[in-house]
This record gives sequence, C-alpha cells and structure tokens, in this order.
Amino acid sequence: MCNRFVGTWKLISSENFDDYMKELGVGLAARKLGGLARPDVIISMKGDIVTIRTESTFKNTAISFKLGQQFDETTADDRKVKSVVTLEKGSLVQVQKWNGKETTIKRRLVDGKMVVGWGIHNFSG
Repeated sequence: MCNRFVGTWKLISSENFDDYMKELGVGLAARKLGGLARPDVIISMKGDIVTIRTESTFKNTAISFKLGQQFDETTADDRKVKSVVTLEKGSLVQVQKWNGKETTIKRRLVDGKMVVGWGIHNFSG
C-alpha cells in the first residue's frame, strides 16, 4: 500500500507550484512566500486511515483519508474542495474538485526524497 510514504519528508522539489498558485488566483506576495517554503511533510497511517501533515513557517495543514474515498478538505488557501487520494504507479495522487475546476497533486519518492508535482485543469463535471 502506501507504507513506503510513511515518515517525515523534507520537500526538496515542488514542480509547477508557482504556475499552480497563479492559476488559483494567489497574489504575488503569497506566491513568493509559498515558493520559498520547504515544508516538512509527515505521512502516517493508522489502520487504513492515512494522514498527511504539512508543516512550514508559512502555514500548517493536515488531511486524513482512506485511499480511493472522497473526503471534504479545506486547502491551505481556504478553498473548500472534494478530494480523493489514490496510489498510482508508486505515487500518491490527490485530485481536488471545486467550482468546475480540478487540481492534481502528485507526491512521489525519488532517491529517498519527496517530489511534489502540481497541476490545475478546468473540467465539466
């Protein structure tokens, strides 16, 4: 399952994060702060519940979920979204949907380090 993700990770790479925040309408100052943040990502499991905590000097967040099951989430930028996290090809893939938009956050491990990729898409449904 996602046991290999359990632990504390120092984010070393956040691919497309500035473009992602820009598309979400995040202002320049907040984007610059967010881009500088290199948070700790703490992933734990209790039974079939996965918890992802993100801790930085900018903001702390936490989500708990079961893989493949939709849950309500309030994002770091205060969006109210419906999220689903799945395990795909060795990556934790989180899809958030709200107001006709969809974002994808892909967490993967590369050489013992966590890399996160960000994407935003318009969708119809």
